[in-house]
Amino acid sequence: MNQIKTYTTEIGGKTITLETGKYAEQAGGAVTIRVADTLMLATATMSKTPREGIDFFPLTVDYEERLYAGGRIPGSFFRREGRPSEAAILIARLTDRPIRPLFPKDMRNDVQVIMYAFSSDGEIQMDMLAINAASAALTISDIPFDGPIAAVRIGKIDGEFIVDPTYLEMEQSSLDLRIAGTRDAILMVEAGADEVDEDTMVEAIRFAHEAMQPLIDLQLQMKAEVGKEKRSYISFSAPDGIEEAVKTWLGDRIEKFLSVSHQKVELYAGFDALEEELVNAFEESGEYESRDVSHMFHDLLRTAVRRMVLSEGRRLDGRGLSDIRPLSAEVELSPRAHGSGLFSRGATQVLTIATLGTPRERQELDGLSPVDEKRYMHQYNFPPFSVGETRPLRGTSRREVGHGNLAERALLPVLPAQEEFAYTLRLVSECLSSNGSTSMASVCASTLALMDTGVPIKAPVAGIAMGLIKEGEEYSVLTDILGTEDHLGDMDFKVAGTRKGITALQMDIKIRGITPEIMREALTQALDARLRIMAVIEECMPAPRPELKSHAPRMVMISIDPEKIGAIIGPGGKTIRSIQDDTGASIDIQDDGSVFISAVDGIAASEAQHRIEGLIEEPVVGRIYTGRVVRTTDFGAFVEILPNTDGLVHISQLASEMIDKVEDVARVGDELTVMITAIDHAGKVRLSRQAVLEGWTLEEAIAKDRKPSGKRSSSSRGPSRRSGGSSNSRRNN
Repeated sequence: MNQIKTYTTEIGGKTITLETGKYAEQAGGAVTIRVADTLMLATATMSKTPREGIDFFPLTVDYEERLYAGGRIPGSFFRREGRPSEAAILIARLTDRPIRPLFPKDMRNDVQVIMYAFSSDGEIQMDMLAINAASAALTISDIPFDGPIAAVRIGKIDGEFIVDPTYLEMEQSSLDLRIAGTRDAILMVEAGADEVDEDTMVEAIRFAHEAMQPLIDLQLQMKAEVGKEKRSYISFSAPDGIEEAVKTWLGDRIEKFLSVSHQKVELYAGFDALEEELVNAFEESGEYESRDVSHMFHDLLRTAVRRMVLSEGRRLDGRGLSDIRPLSAEVELSPRAHGSGLFSRGATQVLTIATLGTPRERQELDGLSPVDEKRYMHQYNFPPFSVGETRPLRGTSRREVGHGNLAERALLPVLPAQEEFAYTLRLVSECLSSNGSTSMASVCASTLALMDTGVPIKAPVAGIAMGLIKEGEEYSVLTDILGTEDHLGDMDFKVAGTRKGITALQMDIKIRGITPEIMREALTQALDARLRIMAVIEECMPAPRPELKSHAPRMVMISIDPEKIGAIIGPGGKTIRSIQDDTGASIDIQDDGSVFISAVDGIAASEAQHRIEGLIEEPVVGRIYTGRVVRTTDFGAFVEILPNTDGLVHISQLASEMIDKVEDVARVGDELTVMITAIDHAGKVRLSRQAVLEGWTLEEAIAKDRKPSGKRSSSSRGPSRRSGGSSNSRRNN
């Protein structure tokens, strides 16, 4: 049995404990991380032999969300966890991104990182724990890994940065910044923000990098005390002499081809043709394997493209470093959708369709987070035809989940509050053509779709993808990167925001990291591009439509006293079903008294609202009502002025002139318009029809009702006008 070793440090006022030697002793490395009552296990294991027939490093990262960690049983039919939730996929991706660049590029052994949540207190967020635990497990393992790294979350509350805020604290934060890095540089940034300016974002990143240093120190201490010796591996590097041989054959062919600007199709066709000719030439000689020749061709191509950018400031399609491809925007593409927007940037094209729904159509979440539902869902699809390929459609990929989540974060800060716009929102971004950053095109297309729908967003949001080419101290920041530039470059940096500030940011670094100075330059360049894109969006759709489309559902939200919910529902749901059946509206009632009424047309929604308000309305003295006679007596008629509320119209108040019998004026089922003249301490309501007929004020009606009359006997007619004899029946369903 291994010796249990425990290490602690403090970050943001919280004690972080790393422990190893207790669990999973056969894994390459295993570490638990604990903050308060939240506990997670991370394991890292490498295969004994390399995987044959691949030309990439095979890394797999999985986060398994176990609901027992929160003391819950899964809600599925099988009562066990099924496919990973969207939240689990996002945590796995977030962990993968900063650790992937730190493995040897020439290694082909499978490496698998698996994380389990053992305990969740509902306060501490899991994602940063996952990255730190994975890094610690790799650092002390026998797996070659150029770490450690550390990760922190930064919030901003009342103008102050805070480290690793809880779920509750994040509700007050204008910033949700997640950052991972090494001792010296930044590797990954993921952020959502309420229109934060660029200077604040850079300062937050600096603050985060300083805050994570104790976690780096702790892992280095673990490595020195309990770290295993790193295993040797078979290097899949280029054979000796192949670089010079391929260079000699190519001569200046790559440079000549790159000297002319090309669009995507002809660019890839030219690369393929040159590669095929090269491989065929070496196949005849038999000196090198075709696979090694192809790899070397792509290495030399990468070098040539990067040299062209750094030395000439010119890109594959002829643009300058900060130029954006041609832009276009269009709305109303789908006749029956509630809203639609099409955005194109060069050969990248995304169509977003917006759908409005009722509160009952919110997405229910079954995870460890205290958030149990989503009102706004953004989904992203990347079909194979978008890049001219064919492949089976096997469901939503992790990449699609991640890109949808990024677009969702970008737009969330500008959506109206539920009190202002009660609809459930679903946006689906369909990538129709891709040549770089469909995720940011999704943000632009979704802004168009929201405004086309008539959603009163606070401001339009635009997004742009930035790139980086860096050799030593020399570097160039690229605006609006192509797919090839993403593949051959050192950074994929996506920024979305309004004219006022940043709403979402995502950065992945393929090298050892970048400095805050490079980030500042990239953010400044991105702001300029974002404003140019914004102008195109606003030219197409200057503001949200003032009204929803005719076929979009109409929704009304009213707030009632929660104690009156029962009056709307009725016994066994009879009352609410009756309203829905009669009007065709859909009614959702929340525990806090929020009532959502939705219907295909406004008339149905208004009728349902009127019925509900009648059920909960309290009678008001002096107000005039039209009601139905439900009972008559010798001394007057009882009129239902509100649902379940009756009042008495004394015979003396039924008409302008004296009458002998109540039935001369009022019979059961008749409608009478009456004024409430009094409500006594017991809730009995007294009504006057004469006040309405004569046009009296409340004061006049009260005075006339009390004036004695010598022509009528109280003994023969029941209670006199002065007796106050009235009856109210507040009938409960």
